[in-house]
Amino acid sequence: MQFDAIVVGSGISGGWVAKELCERGLKVLMLERGPDIEHGADYSHDLAARLRRRDDQVPLDERNLHYPYYEGVAYALFESNRKFWASDHDYPYETAPGKPYRWIRGYHLGGRSLTWWRQSYRWAPEDFESNLKDGHGVDWPIRYEDLSPWYDHVEAFAGISGNYDEIPHLPDGDFLPPYPLNCVEEVAKERIEAAFPTRRMVIGRAANLSRVTKAHMDVGRHRCEQRMRCVHGCPLGGYFSSLAATLPAAKATGNLTIVTDMIVQAVEYDPATGRATGVRAVNRLTKEGHTYEARIVFLNASAINTAAILLNSTSEAFPRGLANGSDQVGRNLMDHLSCDAVIGRYPGFNDVHDPADRPTGIYIPRYAGTTEHDKPYLRGFGLQGGAGRTRRIEARALGGSEREDDDGGGKPWTFSLMPFGEILPDPNNRVTLSNTRSDNWGMRVPYIDVAHGKNEYAMMREAARDAAEMLKAAGCVDITPWEKAGEKLKPPGDRIHEMGTARMGRDPATSVLNGWCQAHEVPNLFVTDGAAMTSSANMNPSLTYMALSARAANRAADLLKEGAL
Repeated sequence: MQFDAIVVGSGISGGWVAKELCERGLKVLMLERGPDIEHGADYSHDLAARLRRRDDQVPLDERNLHYPYYEGVAYALFESNRKFWASDHDYPYETAPGKPYRWIRGYHLGGRSLTWWRQSYRWAPEDFESNLKDGHGVDWPIRYEDLSPWYDHVEAFAGISGNYDEIPHLPDGDFLPPYPLNCVEEVAKERIEAAFPTRRMVIGRAANLSRVTKAHMDVGRHRCEQRMRCVHGCPLGGYFSSLAATLPAAKATGNLTIVTDMIVQAVEYDPATGRATGVRAVNRLTKEGHTYEARIVFLNASAINTAAILLNSTSEAFPRGLANGSDQVGRNLMDHLSCDAVIGRYPGFNDVHDPADRPTGIYIPRYAGTTEHDKPYLRGFGLQGGAGRTRRIEARALGGSEREDDDGGGKPWTFSLMPFGEILPDPNNRVTLSNTRSDNWGMRVPYIDVAHGKNEYAMMREAARDAAEMLKAAGCVDITPWEKAGEKLKPPGDRIHEMGTARMGRDPATSVLNGWCQAHEVPNLFVTDGAAMTSSANMNPSLTYMALSARAANRAADLLKEGAL
């Protein structure tokens, strides 16, 4: 079969590319390196697992062998959903000495769209301008105005619950009704905003259907019932995933072909035409090689794997890797930045039950550089968290039970705040290919060399102090010592927002992609996963990946229609 487009990867960005291209009439081949997952049928339906999470946890000795770097998602790694997490034992990588990196992956149809935490925020206008203003990284080739209509487009289909908060540096969008703050959070919000008039506390915006629209019903999705089993997969389609939303829409066109268990290793290139001709892959199970051809290629394998594919795609024309004349492929690897959560006990409200079934927490948007200035660091951070009586992170910190079946009786209310900060782009933070180790399919494994810089340490120390001050203003006692929390930076990769390894830019000499996520040097090659990002901002990036993917896919379809590709 002849294909118009190949999409490598089936996660959040790959699913959007497939949907948009298929709906434009293109014949699309999607290649997924992991096994097939059938929406609904292949999810864990053991509702009792929620009530016995300790029993369902992967044993520690097995976790140390297969998932040694998964500490950041230990709360979501269970025996009943372990097929959703790629084993480091089976899929190894290397890190530079003394520079730990947590690379947390999902190798299966749908990828990490099945296990993400669904926080969905538009980036602010200043996030597309910060590189130009402070000189770190290169200037984004697009601005907020370029992406705004595509944010509208993806929000309407994905379904984002949220409040219209009228915060300039946290743009409002096309929202479903918000989930409510609980009683403790209502009081805390009033006190924090009174004590710090330049700061706001809002309900987190999440890709959970608080109400369904026709677009959701057309692909078989239902309202979120707040069962809080999202990391196990939702047969209702109550939260956005490729399997629940974009892939059903793409399949409905009759234009989508999916091949699973197919590991793409390189993009094939024809120097006579200056175009990519397809991809070279190997079957995960049989190790049989395959070559697939198409008129355009989209890489959506996640930032590190996308960089590895490009670096492995060497030729006489591109000895350092495909589309890498700038030597920027693999460089500027970013994540988001966190320290330990700052937690306090909230007195009172002992007669109030905490149902602990809301699929989002609270959010305090960035204020550094927006409503507050003269900080000892560049860029800024937002804070996520919330109040509850049965939240595992607080229970652990206070020495209590971690069982989810405990109704909170007799437990104090606690309030937690965890900062998510922006990491500055740094060309020395990079991914290359190992010179000594290959995977089970003969491809050299990624070698990751990343470290936090001075700005990151300064930011987190201030973030921890700010969090403690806000908790105190809210009425908390027994607050985590902020000095201790601020010193414990999470290793790079821990926030699972890796991005930046094939950045967009205006100049082909210093970037890999143009403003349409199109390779400067290979015009029928597009990258719309996290690799395309030019900076990291401080907000969760998935909604921006969706908007970039939809925008680039429609641009590619236009170029094909015009005969330009």
